Amino acid sequence: MKNSLIIILFFTVGILCGFYEVIPRIFIENDLSSYALYLLIFLVGITVGGDSDSWKILQKEKLRIFLVPTTVVVGTLIGVGIASFFLSGINLRESLAVGAGFGYYSLSSIIISQISGKTLGVIALLANITREIFTLLFTPIIVKYLGKLAPIVSGGATSMDTTLPIITKFSGKDYALISIFSGTVLTILVPVLVTFILKI
Repeated sequence: MKNSLIIILFFTVGILCGFYEVIPRIFIENDLSSYALYLLIFLVGITVGGDSDSWKILQKEKLRIFLVPTTVVVGTLIGVGIASFFLSGINLRESLAVGAGFGYYSLSSIIISQISGKTLGVIALLANITREIFTLLFTPIIVKYLGKLAPIVSGGATSMDTTLPIITKFSGKDYALISIFSGTVLTILVPVLVTFILKI
């Protein structure tokens, strides 16, 4: 929980610095967060590459590794499908399209905005950002009560990038390759599924 609170603190300080323009404009005009993310992924890559046990997990699991992204797809679509019956102003198809973003808010919100309008696009953006933030904040608790694969499922498409460092920290570096694999599969599926759902 301590690590989650530290993340919230840094996020809040960042918002305040941006709002009150404390930070020089160069930091706002240039997306430096992407470079910070690349550095984190690079460091995780070094850790994974140097650990032979991680590669043994992939060899051992073989086709069973596809169960992780499959679980994310099935679980998410069932969950948002049920939720749609309790939401006013959003139908089943729209709810499924938003859920099919799997945390990939930038791409899914753009696709949804182009096909179904900006309102649903904003809903997709907020819903998928919430998924990512939830994973970043609650991974220690998720691992403790639901197991080491749970944050990979929770992170969805983000398990290959933004949530990968915290997943690796609390689930263990043995799960990093599974996390990257699941996130990659889901990232590829997002544009296909979102477009398919909205156009059927």
